This record gives sequence, structure tokens and C-alpha cells, in this order.
Amino acid sequence: MTGKRDLLTLDDLRAQGILAVLDRADELKALRRSGEAMPKPLAGKSVGLIFEKPSTRTRVSFEVAVFELGAHPVVLNARDTQMGRGEPIEDTARVLSRYLHAIVIRTFADAVLAKLAKHATVPVINALTDGGHPCQVLADLQTVREHKGTLTGLRYAWIGDGNNVANSWIEACNLLDLELVLACPKGYDPTASVDGKRVRVVRDPREAMAGADVVITDVWASMGQEAESNTRKEAFAGFIVEPGAMRAANKGAIVLHCLPAHRGEEIDGVYLDGAGAVVWDEAENRLHTQKALLEYLVR
Repeated sequence: MTGKRDLLTLDDLRAQGILAVLDRADELKALRRSGEAMPKPLAGKSVGLIFEKPSTRTRVSFEVAVFELGAHPVVLNARDTQMGRGEPIEDTARVLSRYLHAIVIRTFADAVLAKLAKHATVPVINALTDGGHPCQVLADLQTVREHKGTLTGLRYAWIGDGNNVANSWIEACNLLDLELVLACPKGYDPTASVDGKRVRVVRDPREAMAGADVVITDVWASMGQEAESNTRKEAFAGFIVEPGAMRAANKGAIVLHCLPAHRGEEIDGVYLDGAGAVVWDEAENRLHTQKALLEYLVR
């Protein structure tokens, strides 16, 4: 296959591609809810889903997405394959490309993702790495449009660790010209480029939330950082999305969290269990944006 398209970061989609995926995701969501027959653009194809990290939302949403598009999902837990016994990722890429029409991978190092994409001849999709989570942010953007009617003209606030989701949010804001203020403790800044104009980092969560229309947070310790849990609890004390701090945000501001969440740590339970919670729409939208993404990339 020549001219294949990957999604390693949101930069691979560019602004036009992001908006095209969001528009199609809206159509697919409406169609699914209507009960009408779903299109099967990937009928007769197979998509590999490689998991080196545990997963709930990513696995189920991608597996269902592949099935509903008419393709066959092939779920591969790395520990149960030759990857788990040390087969080079380059060899895995070459072999899987002979069997599959696309490969989705949820892994640790971005170098693994890059090698897989370099040696695969079919589209490769980043379903999460230590450096980025573009699929999550596509779902987040769809959720914002649903609840705010637009992406532009809003102020976005990120509260907490400058992790993989934060990096992908920075990419989205740079591509779509959105204003994002991240509040991160010193030593926990994102690795993505911050221009200081469109996107900037502060140390005070309330400063970031001031005038915000969308407030985003995530766990303090991600997978693989469990040994740092106590240190991180000290560093992130006060970096919690709760009603008192949210008074600084604009009236009607929504709160996003990619889940799983720790009530009472990075987020108050009211934003998960209350009547105005949007995180469940956000979680559902993983299915719709990933279906649209697969349609967009797989030919």
C-alpha cells in the first residue's frame, strides 16, 4: 500500500482532517441513535488492535467501532504474542501488514509507535502512548461542540499533570487556534511545545480556570507511574476540580475527564455523578470519533 495515512499525533490530521472527522462523528452518532442501518465502509477488512497497556474505553470503543463499520477486529494482547517474547516491532509491523488493513496500538514508548508506523504498510493509529492520546482529544472536541455549539471563541483550562492527554490538547489548540491555559505543578509540565500566546502554563489552578468555558483534568498518576503516587499526591495538592475552584470559570462551564477518575483527588464527584456531568457523553464519543477516524484513514 502506498500513500498510507497514519494517526500518530493530531498533527497528522491537521485542522481540516480534525474537523472532517468531527463532522462525520456527529453523523455517525445521530445515525446510530436513530436505529437506522449503519454503513459498512470497511466490509471485508480486518483491523488489528494491539494492547500493551490495560484498557476499558479504548478496547471496547475500538472493537465495537471496527465491528460496526463492517470489519473484523483482531485483538492482540502483547504478552500473548511474539512481541511479548521480544520479537522486534519492525518484524511485527511487516507481518501484520500482510494480514490486516490497519493497526491500532496502545503502548508505552512513542518510539514503539514510530517504529511500527515506519515499517507497516497499512495505516497505524495511536490509541495511547506515554507522549500522546489523540483519539481521546478527538472525543473531547466532539463533546465540546455538542455542549457549547462551537470550538472557537472559548477558553480551555487544563488542571493537573502535563501528561499525554495534555500534550494532545496542546496540539489540538495549536492546529485549531484555540486558547488553552494549563495549570501544572512545577516539574510536571507537558512536553509538547507551548507558545506562550495561544497556549501557556501557569502554577495556580484558579488562574487557569478564570473565565474558562471548558475545564479538563486527568488522574495525578497515570499507568506506569504508580510508584510515584505518594510524591504526586503531595505535588498536586490543590490541583482539584471542585465547586469552589470552579467559581472562577464562566457560568455553564463544562468539565471533561478521560476516565478512570479518582473522586476526591483530581476531581469532585459532582462532575461525575451530578445531573450536569458530561464525562459520559465524552466517553461515548470515543466510539463515534474512532469510527469516523477509521473511515477517514482506511481505504
